[in-house]
Amino acid sequence: MMRDAVFLPLTMEAAGSCGSGLRTKAEAANRAAAECWTDMVGDCDTKSRRTLILTLHDLSEATAGTVQYRRVAEAEALIDEAVREGDGEEFAEALVGYDLAVATVLSRLRSQSA
Repeated sequence: MMRDAVFLPLTMEAAGSCGSGLRTKAEAANRAAAECWTDMVGDCDTKSRRTLILTLHDLSEATAGTVQYRRVAEAEALIDEAVREGDGEEFAEALVGYDLAVATVLSRLRSQSA
């Protein structure tokens, strides 16, 4: 079932042991990505396609001030472009880059607080 799909697996794993606020943002971003993907595949112009970037940005803000922030922001911009163009392949590639960048930051934040 699509609801159980994990579109940001590395981020979800890294956020698992972070504070509840980060976990909540990661879960929201994962759900938004899944909904957006479903809408893109169905060629639907829905609210999820228009609001995904806002949800991702909430999670991206958690990486502000880190050396990875630029990479996160660039991946976020690529996702936004892919969604606007309705390009599923580009969306998937950009989401992988975003997932890796955010997970890297969350893992470092977790290790620094340990």
